[in-house]
Amino acid sequence: MNPVTQLFHIQYPIIQAGMIWASGWRLASAVSNAGGLGLIGAGSMYPDVLQEHIVKCKQATSKPFGVNIPLLYPGVDRLIDIIIREEVPVVFTSAGNPKTWTPALKAAGIKVVHVVSSASFAKKSEAAGVDAVVAEGFEAGGHNGREETTTLVLIPAVCEQVNIPVIAAGGIASGKSMAAAFALGATGVQIGSRFVATPEASSHPLFKQAILDAGEGDTALTMKKLTPVRLLKNHFYEAVKAAEDNGADKETLATLLGRARAKTGMFEGHLAEGELEIGQVSALINAIQPAAEIVAEIWAEFEFTRKMLSALKF
Repeated sequence: MNPVTQLFHIQYPIIQAGMIWASGWRLASAVSNAGGLGLIGAGSMYPDVLQEHIVKCKQATSKPFGVNIPLLYPGVDRLIDIIIREEVPVVFTSAGNPKTWTPALKAAGIKVVHVVSSASFAKKSEAAGVDAVVAEGFEAGGHNGREETTTLVLIPAVCEQVNIPVIAAGGIASGKSMAAAFALGATGVQIGSRFVATPEASSHPLFKQAILDAGEGDTALTMKKLTPVRLLKNHFYEAVKAAEDNGADKETLATLLGRARAKTGMFEGHLAEGELEIGQVSALINAIQPAAEIVAEIWAEFEFTRKMLSALKF
């Protein structure tokens, strides 16, 4: 039995990433109902909003679902309290030290997964007691690792260092890329960008269209002096790049970023001035599809690819 499906009690080892301004209860429940694991992205939610999404997700699905929490966000303790009180079965943590909250979550019977961008941090996460890690490569959208290690290199490096399940992320949007991740040692995949291009995602329609219009080279990693983030190139990105090229310090970049820049772009649809977080794989996304259709398509292609490869003779 697959370690990831066994850990989460799901049908397919496909996890929908918890993304700000995209993955609320509608998307999470749709993925879970389709046999994957849907995650509510708590990074953009106040405590009362998170509780509302958890309650609605419970009403929309009887299947397991989870919540993703960036640990460096303010008020994370209140979010953790809600998750424990509402008996959410799975939590994915990121952007912080897994030692801080893993013991409390595990004591409440919650499965804990931490997102990492290096093999050394994967080892530290395993030592902190997490049940699995997401190894997220440089191709991924949103906040990213400073190491800039690609998925193709990161997955086998992490698999060599830990004894817990490794879930691959970054540049994965198809059954073929899922099969490649499994060939490298992963036993599950986390997919973000593909699930933004769904009717169930709460992102603005103009942002979804921008994903479909994106081509090769239309994203870039920036804000490295703050927290590295991969964005679609737009007017805001060009302003950041110009500032970085001129030697801007952290304070200058933080001022340029301002407040609610991601909400402005991804949720409100102001494409020129917003922070448009999406992965390199956006260049391969060409249609808005229901989340259940995406899960079924990825799994069917994964199974076909696996059988095709096993039949090859060398």
